[in-house]
Amino acid sequence: MLLRGLTWLVLFQLLGTALNHLILPVLPGPIIGLVLLLIYLMARGEVGEPLSLAANSLLRYLPLLLVPPAVGVMVYAQQIAEDFWAIVGSLVISVTVSTVFVGWLMQRLIRRRRHDAPVQP
Repeated sequence: MLLRGLTWLVLFQLLGTALNHLILPVLPGPIIGLVLLLIYLMARGEVGEPLSLAANSLLRYLPLLLVPPAVGVMVYAQQIAEDFWAIVGSLVISVTVSTVFVGWLMQRLIRRRRHDAPVQP
């Protein structure tokens, strides 16, 4: 079961990489593969047991993906310190813009749901 799920994940990544080389050189292949996997799962309506088992098995190793960025921060600490205020400013601006946009979007979705909801007696 695990091998079947991993095969599906690798297949979608290879398909995304192929599309990256043939059609969309702007987007990374694994991202295209993830979008294709999402479309496939939405069309199917469920996540099968092999894919779920493979995903749960891989999630155990997710913290290992945080090691390279942490090492990069330590290695380039001097360069980061030189541009500290630019980094802080961009983070503050991006978080502010994201928060405002998400709040606005949530309000629109709430209004739409209230408008589309059937009237109850």
